[in-house]
Amino acid sequence: MEEVKPDRTQQPLSTVLLLVGLVFIFGIMPLMQWWPSGWQWQPNQPEYEQMIQGVYATLGVFLVIASRDPAAHRSLIAFTAWSSIVHAGIMTVHAVGDSTESGHLMGDIPALVIVGVALLLLAPRTAETDSSTS
Repeated sequence: MEEVKPDRTQQPLSTVLLLVGLVFIFGIMPLMQWWPSGWQWQPNQPEYEQMIQGVYATLGVFLVIASRDPAAHRSLIAFTAWSSIVHAGIMTVHAVGDSTESGHLMGDIPALVIVGVALLLLAPRTAETDSSTS
């Protein structure tokens, strides 16, 4: 199977997808342990944390795959961007409404907004067709 290399115009998006994917795979658990006020909701719920880690690690694997050819994974990129923004919005309501959760306003909430906005700004707008393969 031939490896697909992104064209140079997709390189910034490919880099962001790879970095976000790796953080989702390897970074969520350490962040929850090392900075619980910014990444871990209270009361401590190991089952919830395992679920979040599993979902984000799985998404991370697919983002790493998408980094090889972003134009072929526009739906995944859009889902990741918009779900990150929605997730951050819901968490913002809870963090503002519960002062014990205010640390999230400096932790996972801005991180998810940054991920969402970066992906929306860098994502390919339309499917590009390669006329040379027709």
